[in-house]
Amino acid sequence: MTRSTAQRVAAVLRERVERGDLPPGSQLSEEALGLDLGVSRNTLREAFRLLAHESLVEHRLNRGVFVRVLGPDDVIDIYRVRGALESAGVRAAALAPPALREAVTTAVTEAEWAADDGDWPAVATADLAFHRALAGLSASPRVDAAMDRLLAELRLAFHTMPSPRRFHEPFLVRNRAIEQLLAKGEYARAETELTTYLDDARQLIVDTMREERR
Repeated sequence: MTRSTAQRVAAVLRERVERGDLPPGSQLSEEALGLDLGVSRNTLREAFRLLAHESLVEHRLNRGVFVRVLGPDDVIDIYRVRGALESAGVRAAALAPPALREAVTTAVTEAEWAADDGDWPAVATADLAFHRALAGLSASPRVDAAMDRLLAELRLAFHTMPSPRRFHEPFLVRNRAIEQLLAKGEYARAETELTTYLDDARQLIVDTMREERR
């Protein structure tokens, strides 16, 4: 086993969490995943340790490894960090290479297409790509890596929402509004809109979580 192999396996599992293929509470079977990915149990265990360090999975004594179930405090902390990273990207937008700016537009358009098709899981995926692209305007590999981890963890919170459409649909227009402000060079307005947007999304998820716990 090499660490690079474990990192590759962790990346595959992280992507599955982000896509929603591994929802919160899912048990990660060493036998099934080993056969699926063609790796040893030792490699999987190292990958699990990497994902546990990223707060995506947890080891339960005598039960195995499970995808984490987030609580309100987790969501508040995630939004605090992503707000800082995405705002930094918006502030750097004027100097961002064209390809990075185009990634923002592409993500918004793909979300709108998915909504037209009624594919709300795909809308969620495109929405995450939009926010990753906003942070990506910083042109920083470290920011990109941090956002990858944060957004995979955030996908766990999306499962709390009883209706993906009701949660994501109102934000489609707001995604496009931010994209248009960036296109016009109105960076301060874009950052203000983003801050309000993230506050609203965070509160919606937190309120839903707290209501379910009553």
